[in-house]
Amino acid sequence: MAARMFPVADRHQGKVYVITGGAEGIGRACAERFAQEGAHVMIADINPKGADVADSIGAAFQLTDMAEPEQVRALAAATVERFGRIDIWHNNAFTAVFKPIHEQTLDEFNAITGVGIRGYWMGAKVAVEQMRLQGSKGVIVNTASVQSFVGEKGFSAYQATKGAVLAMTRSLALDHAPDIRAVAIAPGLIETEAVKAIPQDVMDEVIAGIPAARAAQPEEVAAVAAFIASDEADYMSGTAIILDGAYLAIG
Repeated sequence: MAARMFPVADRHQGKVYVITGGAEGIGRACAERFAQEGAHVMIADINPKGADVADSIGAAFQLTDMAEPEQVRALAAATVERFGRIDIWHNNAFTAVFKPIHEQTLDEFNAITGVGIRGYWMGAKVAVEQMRLQGSKGVIVNTASVQSFVGEKGFSAYQATKGAVLAMTRSLALDHAPDIRAVAIAPGLIETEAVKAIPQDVMDEVIAGIPAARAAQPEEVAAVAAFIASDEADYMSGTAIILDGAYLAIG
């Protein structure tokens, strides 16, 4: 499916936006969208391809393993050194292994939660510290999932992270209101590089269970992220925006 196009505003002109997991998929689309809207963008990823993405949109890049707290601190420091501040921090990086719990190892669990829970917590922590130091308003955006709400076979560790992200978002919103907002995005099936690699017969079966009858494009998630991080959404905090083609409406 071709990329979907959405109107671009200048809502983020001059703001500093950090996106983790920005080398591809949702993260890349978000980096591109915020750059189009005038933001100074810092892309963080363990994948060095993020540097190419940054070059293509005039952004900065920091090679970062979000499971390593000192690397997360270094990311925040590099952002402030480059741009002087942090206005929007988007926790988006993840790692996943999909198999039943009895087949999953503790090392795999630690790797998944190290990025998806500790990394998100640490990202929010360094961002909030900087926002408070600046004495300015700010926004924490967390990429959750429809799997924050429902169960799926073989997804126990991944779903543990996404459930935690949703709960963490609520707490963050209360900790620093009214100056710092926290909002989660809960996407359903998104046509990322990983999803494109799924065999067509499997994809057909998955899409048959989605009322919208298709996967979403990363650009659709980026459009939502750009809105919720903007001043237009200033009253939105402590909640999740679900983007799933009515999948959860089935019940």
